[in-house]
Amino acid sequence: MLATGGILADNGVTDKTIVLGQSAALSGPASALGTAMRDGALAYFESVNAAGGVNGRQIVLTTLDDGYDPARAGANTGALVDKEQVFALFGYVGTPTSNAALPWVAKGIPFFAPMTGAQSFREPFDRNIFNIRDGYAQETEKIVEHLEAIGASKQIAVLYQNDAYGKAGLEGVTQALKKRKLAVFATASVERNSTDVAAAVAKMKAAAPRAVIMISAYKSSAAFIRAMRKDAASVPFFWNVSFVGSRALASELGKESRGVMISQVIPSPWDDKLGVVKEYRKLYLTKPGREPDYASLEGFMAAKVFVEGLRHVKGEPTRKNFVHALETMGAYNLGGYTVTFGAGDHNGSDYVDLSIITEGGKIMY
Repeated sequence: MLATGGILADNGVTDKTIVLGQSAALSGPASALGTAMRDGALAYFESVNAAGGVNGRQIVLTTLDDGYDPARAGANTGALVDKEQVFALFGYVGTPTSNAALPWVAKGIPFFAPMTGAQSFREPFDRNIFNIRDGYAQETEKIVEHLEAIGASKQIAVLYQNDAYGKAGLEGVTQALKKRKLAVFATASVERNSTDVAAAVAKMKAAAPRAVIMISAYKSSAAFIRAMRKDAASVPFFWNVSFVGSRALASELGKESRGVMISQVIPSPWDDKLGVVKEYRKLYLTKPGREPDYASLEGFMAAKVFVEGLRHVKGEPTRKNFVHALETMGAYNLGGYTVTFGAGDHNGSDYVDLSIITEGGKIMY
């Protein structure tokens, strides 16, 4: 039943709207990811709204810019929950910025589809957190498995961002190598939102690894790769995990992007043989100047799963009923990509694949 003024028992829901809150980088060195994640989600939400919404309610996404700064993300989350009174937190971008939202998640706010593979959002289990992508542990395992197959596993180095994101990825590589009775060959770090990689490059050139797995943002990764290749007699294999933003990295590096390899946790946004990609391209590319990319496809898919969960709610769209709907709606095939949640498992997908940037910045599997 609607309470006085048309507001339901839970915040963020009226008889006409369901309001979601997002904190993401719309400015700064990670802005390509945050902007794309938001715009991909909006492309789907706007399509749903144009068709009448979900049970007559329009989906409203309120996005605040955090510049990939956890302090700003925390302040944004407080404003979204306390001032905007959102129903759920949606599509946060990055590990440190997602971590900043956890005090509010602990109070019962659903935290849906953060763009992070950190294990802390998977273990221990939290009933309010839902992931539609696999974790960094699985991505780094896949990369190490490949490097082992080509005989390079004994000399794997890690460049990591000196924060929760970088350390989560470093831990993934460490554990993958430990399984093989090996250790990380060398490490170096770079600060978040910085492209000062001089010390890291000097350390890596001295170590001379066969491969470097980079757990860092696209601008710092690009600066590192460019500097490592300069005046070098030989260069290592360069790998990134998915959060780097493949198209952003390719664009930042230009011709020097060729041969850089990236693990992926969602399908190629160029593979329009898949139903979800075909739908995404139809809706997302309608606005001029847009190009397909992984981040906007991830946002689109996150929005699609969120709406499907809302459609499975029985009774009023409360947070409790929404969580129950997601856990009980069964396997949801978006069109070539399946997400499944359960009562004790909110890790919706185990999809991981490997890609390489080829001539002209194209990304091939």
